[in-house]
Amino acid sequence: QVQLVESGGGLVQPGGTLRLSCAASGLYFSFEFSVMSWYRQAPGKQRELVATITRGGRTNYADSVQGRFTISRDNAQKMVYLQMNSVKHEDTAVYYCNLRSPGGANDWGQGTQVTVSS
Repeated sequence: QVQLVESGGGLVQPGGTLRLSCAASGLYFSFEFSVMSWYRQAPGKQRELVATITRGGRTNYADSVQGRFTISRDNAQKMVYLQMNSVKHEDTAVYYCNLRSPGGANDWGQGTQVTVSS
C-alpha cells in the first residue's frame, strides 16, 4: 500500500521561507515513474494544485506561486520537496502530497499545516 508522509510545515512570517518534504513508501512500481504534486487547501476553500513534477523532471506551477515556490524530487530517496520562498498570508493552508502512479491511481498524504503570520 502506497504511503505518503509530509513534513516541514509550521508557522512562518510573511516573506519567509519553508521547505516541505514528502516521503513515499510501499510502492509497487519504481518511484521515478510517478508524477508528484503538491496541493493545498485553505479553510473554506477547495483543494487546489500548487505544483507538479513529472517523471522527466518537467515542472508546472499555479500562477499564484510561480516564481516563489520550487518543486523537486529525489528518485533515489523517493522524496519530493516544495521550497516555499517569499511566503504570503494567502499561502496559509494544509499542504498535501499527491502521487499519481503509471496506472493512473492517485494517493495522498495526510497533509501538513502551513501558517503564514506575523
